[in-house]
Amino acid sequence: MAWLFEWLSDLLLAVHILFLTDNFPPEGNAPASRTFEHCKVWVAQGHEVTVITCAPNFPDGKVYPGYKNNWYKRSVVEGINVVRVKTYMAENKGFLRRILDFMSFMVSGFFAAVWARKVDVVVGTSPQFFTAIAAWAAAKLKRRPFVFEVRDIWPASLVAVGAAKEGSAVIKMFEKIEMFLYGRATLIVAVTNQFKRELVNRGVNGAKIGVVTNGVDLTLYKQREKSQELLASLGLQNKFVVGYIGTHGMAHGLDKVIESAELLEGDSDIHFLLVGGGARVEVLKNSVVEKGLTNVSILGRQPKETMPDYWSLCDVALISLKDSPLFESVIPSKTFECFAMGLPTIVSVPSGEITGIVEEYEAGIIVKPENPNDLSRAILKLRDDAQALETYRSNALKAAKHFDRSALALKMLAQLEQTL
Repeated sequence: MAWLFEWLSDLLLAVHILFLTDNFPPEGNAPASRTFEHCKVWVAQGHEVTVITCAPNFPDGKVYPGYKNNWYKRSVVEGINVVRVKTYMAENKGFLRRILDFMSFMVSGFFAAVWARKVDVVVGTSPQFFTAIAAWAAAKLKRRPFVFEVRDIWPASLVAVGAAKEGSAVIKMFEKIEMFLYGRATLIVAVTNQFKRELVNRGVNGAKIGVVTNGVDLTLYKQREKSQELLASLGLQNKFVVGYIGTHGMAHGLDKVIESAELLEGDSDIHFLLVGGGARVEVLKNSVVEKGLTNVSILGRQPKETMPDYWSLCDVALISLKDSPLFESVIPSKTFECFAMGLPTIVSVPSGEITGIVEEYEAGIIVKPENPNDLSRAILKLRDDAQALETYRSNALKAAKHFDRSALALKMLAQLEQTL
């Protein structure tokens, strides 16, 4: 009878988590990876998970091959119930068309959420809060707890990247909606401690704010030898490769990385490798051509499953953000991928949460954001100091163990269960 008691206990404890996000694999950006990896762990723990999302299209606003922008399409991905809904799609740049994109998912996502049956908790994720509006409305209708996962302070990030003007009527309206959602959430899950501090300073009840940082799938990202086939195809044999792998967006200050490459053009063994999609890819490519640089390769978006192969080519990883106070509270998820791959990291971001992590684990060098001269000096230091390179590499591997995505998923699951 013990097995029967155990089975009944598991059945009673299992919950149905409804998760709304407009990014999900095969998209390979940070929110898609975080949601997917968390949901896989929750399913493995015996819970039912339904993800409402749209057809994969980030960052170019074009549906990926093999998918259609259908009104309603169900599938099961590694035990996760995935519902894809129709949306208006826009490239990840600009303002008005992106807002229309977000609002279209808010509407179609809400109606899909209404049809989900026997839901116990509803989660909506940022950075933009229109997804959270849909989650709150669905939770309200179903009389279930609403959980707001805050991965970015939005709309402040719009101002930081120059997409909107501070104090404008639109931003003021967005800020009111933002505070409304914070107030209505049963639980807020912030991805950094600084986010939590900022929300508390703005009057949000700190008792209902949990923190679950980003992390890394240690089964996928691990130290490995350089892919010789990929090295040869890119002509990077015998090169000291400085890699930036991630979104090429307005927030990342990559134009200054290109300027650093220009300063190091005379060092023929140093090569910059940029991999990823985003609003600034073509601008950066044009800049490389205009400057006549031969030490930069910009490859654009690549399949998510190939990312460890591209990371393996790098001798040093680069984390870059614009010089804005908003980014003091950000922890780019690619940082933990760098750690897991055993890559020394050059962090070119405003002093804050991520610089504190790199300093704590002594896993790399911190330079001033948007400063090509400082970045160039850091690259030369690591190229010329094999002992420092090896020390940072060893420390990065040790640091990765503290950001295991599976453990972090269980931490967030515990917080969700507490809301019930």
